[in-house]
Amino acid sequence: MPKLKSLEDLKRVREQAQEDLKVRLATGTKITIGMGTCGIAAGARETMHAILDELKKREIDAHVTTTGCIGMCVREPLVDIEQAGQARVTYVNVKPDMVPRLIEEHLINGNAVEEWAIGRLPTQ
Repeated sequence: MPKLKSLEDLKRVREQAQEDLKVRLATGTKITIGMGTCGIAAGARETMHAILDELKKREIDAHVTTTGCIGMCVREPLVDIEQAGQARVTYVNVKPDMVPRLIEEHLINGNAVEEWAIGRLPTQ
């Protein structure tokens, strides 16, 4: 994050944070990409760009965030998808060419792509 040099910079950061929160609350969708060094080496950066591009193309509002390594390096790139009221699903070995199907089936149709999923965490 760049240094804040003025009150206007701080206001912009605040407005962006408020907008991000609004999207998260309104859509209930959060996508987390593993971006530890193992994930990056496995192509997570390209996967993240593919996800962002696909969401933009389909005009889907979702909060996309990153996390560090969670210890499943051999399964990177890892992508978690959480939607309001549903279990969090973790997908493994997600390559950019897999993203359109992942978005279509999981976010739009509401069905996890079973052959790519490694686990689920129930809602709390």
